[in-house]
Amino acid sequence: MRSKITLKELAKLLNVSVSTVSKSLNDSPEISVKTVQRVKELAQLHNYRPNPTAVNLKRSRTGNIAVIVPNISNTFFAKVLGGVETEARKLGFQVITYISNESLQLEQQITELISNGIVDGLLISVSEETQKLKSYDHIYQLLEYEIPVVLFDRINVDMELDHVGVNDKGSIYDAVKFLHSKNQKKIALVCGLGEIGLGKQRIDGYKQAMQDLGLPVEKKYMLVSKDVPAVKRGIKKLILEEKVEALIGLDYLSTLLSSRVVQENNIKIPEQVKIIGYVNEDFAPFLWPSISYVDQHPLLMGETAAALLIKRIQKQSAKEPEKTIINTELKHLDSTKF
Repeated sequence: MRSKITLKELAKLLNVSVSTVSKSLNDSPEISVKTVQRVKELAQLHNYRPNPTAVNLKRSRTGNIAVIVPNISNTFFAKVLGGVETEARKLGFQVITYISNESLQLEQQITELISNGIVDGLLISVSEETQKLKSYDHIYQLLEYEIPVVLFDRINVDMELDHVGVNDKGSIYDAVKFLHSKNQKKIALVCGLGEIGLGKQRIDGYKQAMQDLGLPVEKKYMLVSKDVPAVKRGIKKLILEEKVEALIGLDYLSTLLSSRVVQENNIKIPEQVKIIGYVNEDFAPFLWPSISYVDQHPLLMGETAAALLIKRIQKQSAKEPEKTIINTELKHLDSTKF
């Protein structure tokens, strides 16, 4: 039977972390006597009952960690997985990979499966649906099983957990600043991610840079849509009617569409329009013309996230969540030649 109240709800009522609630209910010496008493009193008041499996399961180490990625259409996640595999094996762990296909329901099913003790910890880049609905109980529930969780890449979510990501806002801020330093004024963005999570952070970076540089933030220069035909039409309008000087693709698909639509309309790159975007480093140099991109260092992200998770599994991490931000780097190829 489901508890009357969840760990997350208890934590919210007490204005403490879920981890603090969980440790208090288990009489952890890390938590003050006063806090333990407050937590237990409120839990009793609301008839909180922990999952019996979580209480009784005396887990020995499996030597496995799980990774949940939202999709495999973007080779970025393949790179991250490569970094995870390398670091995990070096530290004596095996990796089990799952794909949520941007589905909250599938993500919930996967976390339910791994809560049965088949892994020692979880790395997760949450699904788009999870972000949109802000539904994170299935992730917090793992804390009852004392299964550590580390977020990666999609870290701009309302969860106080260990995470490893990049400064998405700063990445686009730097891209706009670079283009402006080369006397580009009509700078447009193309985003196929929508205005949640990474998309919102990157859009905010664009807006902040334009404001700081004294350039108007005009809606006509901001193309945000998940409809591919609409994105293609929008890019065509930007280059033919608005005659923008530069396009910044905020995601993989938008970047490739920008390059294609520009060339389909006989606009020369980089002579007539510059492009910066998110393209895999393995083939960006082989596009024609090659596309300048934001290097998110996915291998390093995977290695860092795996190392942090294993530290948490081995109880070597600090009490508070560790938050690692990896600096991105602009890689300039043909599309930003001046």
